[in-house]
Order: sequence, then C-alpha cells, then structure tokens
Amino acid sequence: QVQLVESGGGSVQAGGSLRLSCAASGRIFSSYVMGWFRQAPGKEREFVARIRWSDSSTYYGASVKGRFTISRDDAKNTVYLQMNSLKPEDTAVYYCAANSGLLVSTSQMYDYWGQGTQVTVSS
Repeated sequence: QVQLVESGGGSVQAGGSLRLSCAASGRIFSSYVMGWFRQAPGKEREFVARIRWSDSSTYYGASVKGRFTISRDDAKNTVYLQMNSLKPEDTAVYYCAANSGLLVSTSQMYDYWGQGTQVTVSS
C-alpha cells in the first residue's frame, strides 16, 4: 500500500510561483510513476505532469509545459511540482498520484491518490 500526502498549496497572484510537495510512504518501487493532476470546479481532472521514479524521466501536459517542473528527492521519498508564471486558469485542487510503472496521463490508470491541495491564482 502507498500513502501520498500533498502540501504547499496556497494563494498567489498571477505571475507568481508555488512549490507543491508529495510525500510518499509505503511500498514505493523504483518502477513507480508519480503524477500530478488538477481539478477545477465543474471541470474534469486534468493531467499536469509525471515522473518515473527510476530515471526521473518526465512528461508534461501542454497547458503547463515550460512553466511547471516535476522532480523527486530519493532521500525524502518526495515528489515536487515547481509552478512558475502562474495564471488564474491554474486555479484548482492539485492531486498527487502513483501507479506501478505505466507511463500514462490518464487518471484512471493511477492507483494511489493523495487528498489534494488547493492552489488559487488571482489576477
């Protein structure tokens, strides 16, 4: 079983930055893929970014590419999402997720989820 706990959300003005953290505990294997998703009110859950634990290979959603960076810290078993140049449309609840090794961007293919952290960007 894997437990994920997000932190780092908050309110920021447009153009600002935030860094989200996802602390993982339980049986995390090097093959695991960690993802970030977000969901705004009235909208479907959207893929943001993913990273493979073994080699840190990354992939980003089109709406955040070039502004967000996903990374991991082995020693802390933590995945980060650095968000720069934030826009009001980035406002959402951000979720950390994990699967056992699938390089996918579909939320249904992720088995473990955190509780989410709110990010609000004002104009």
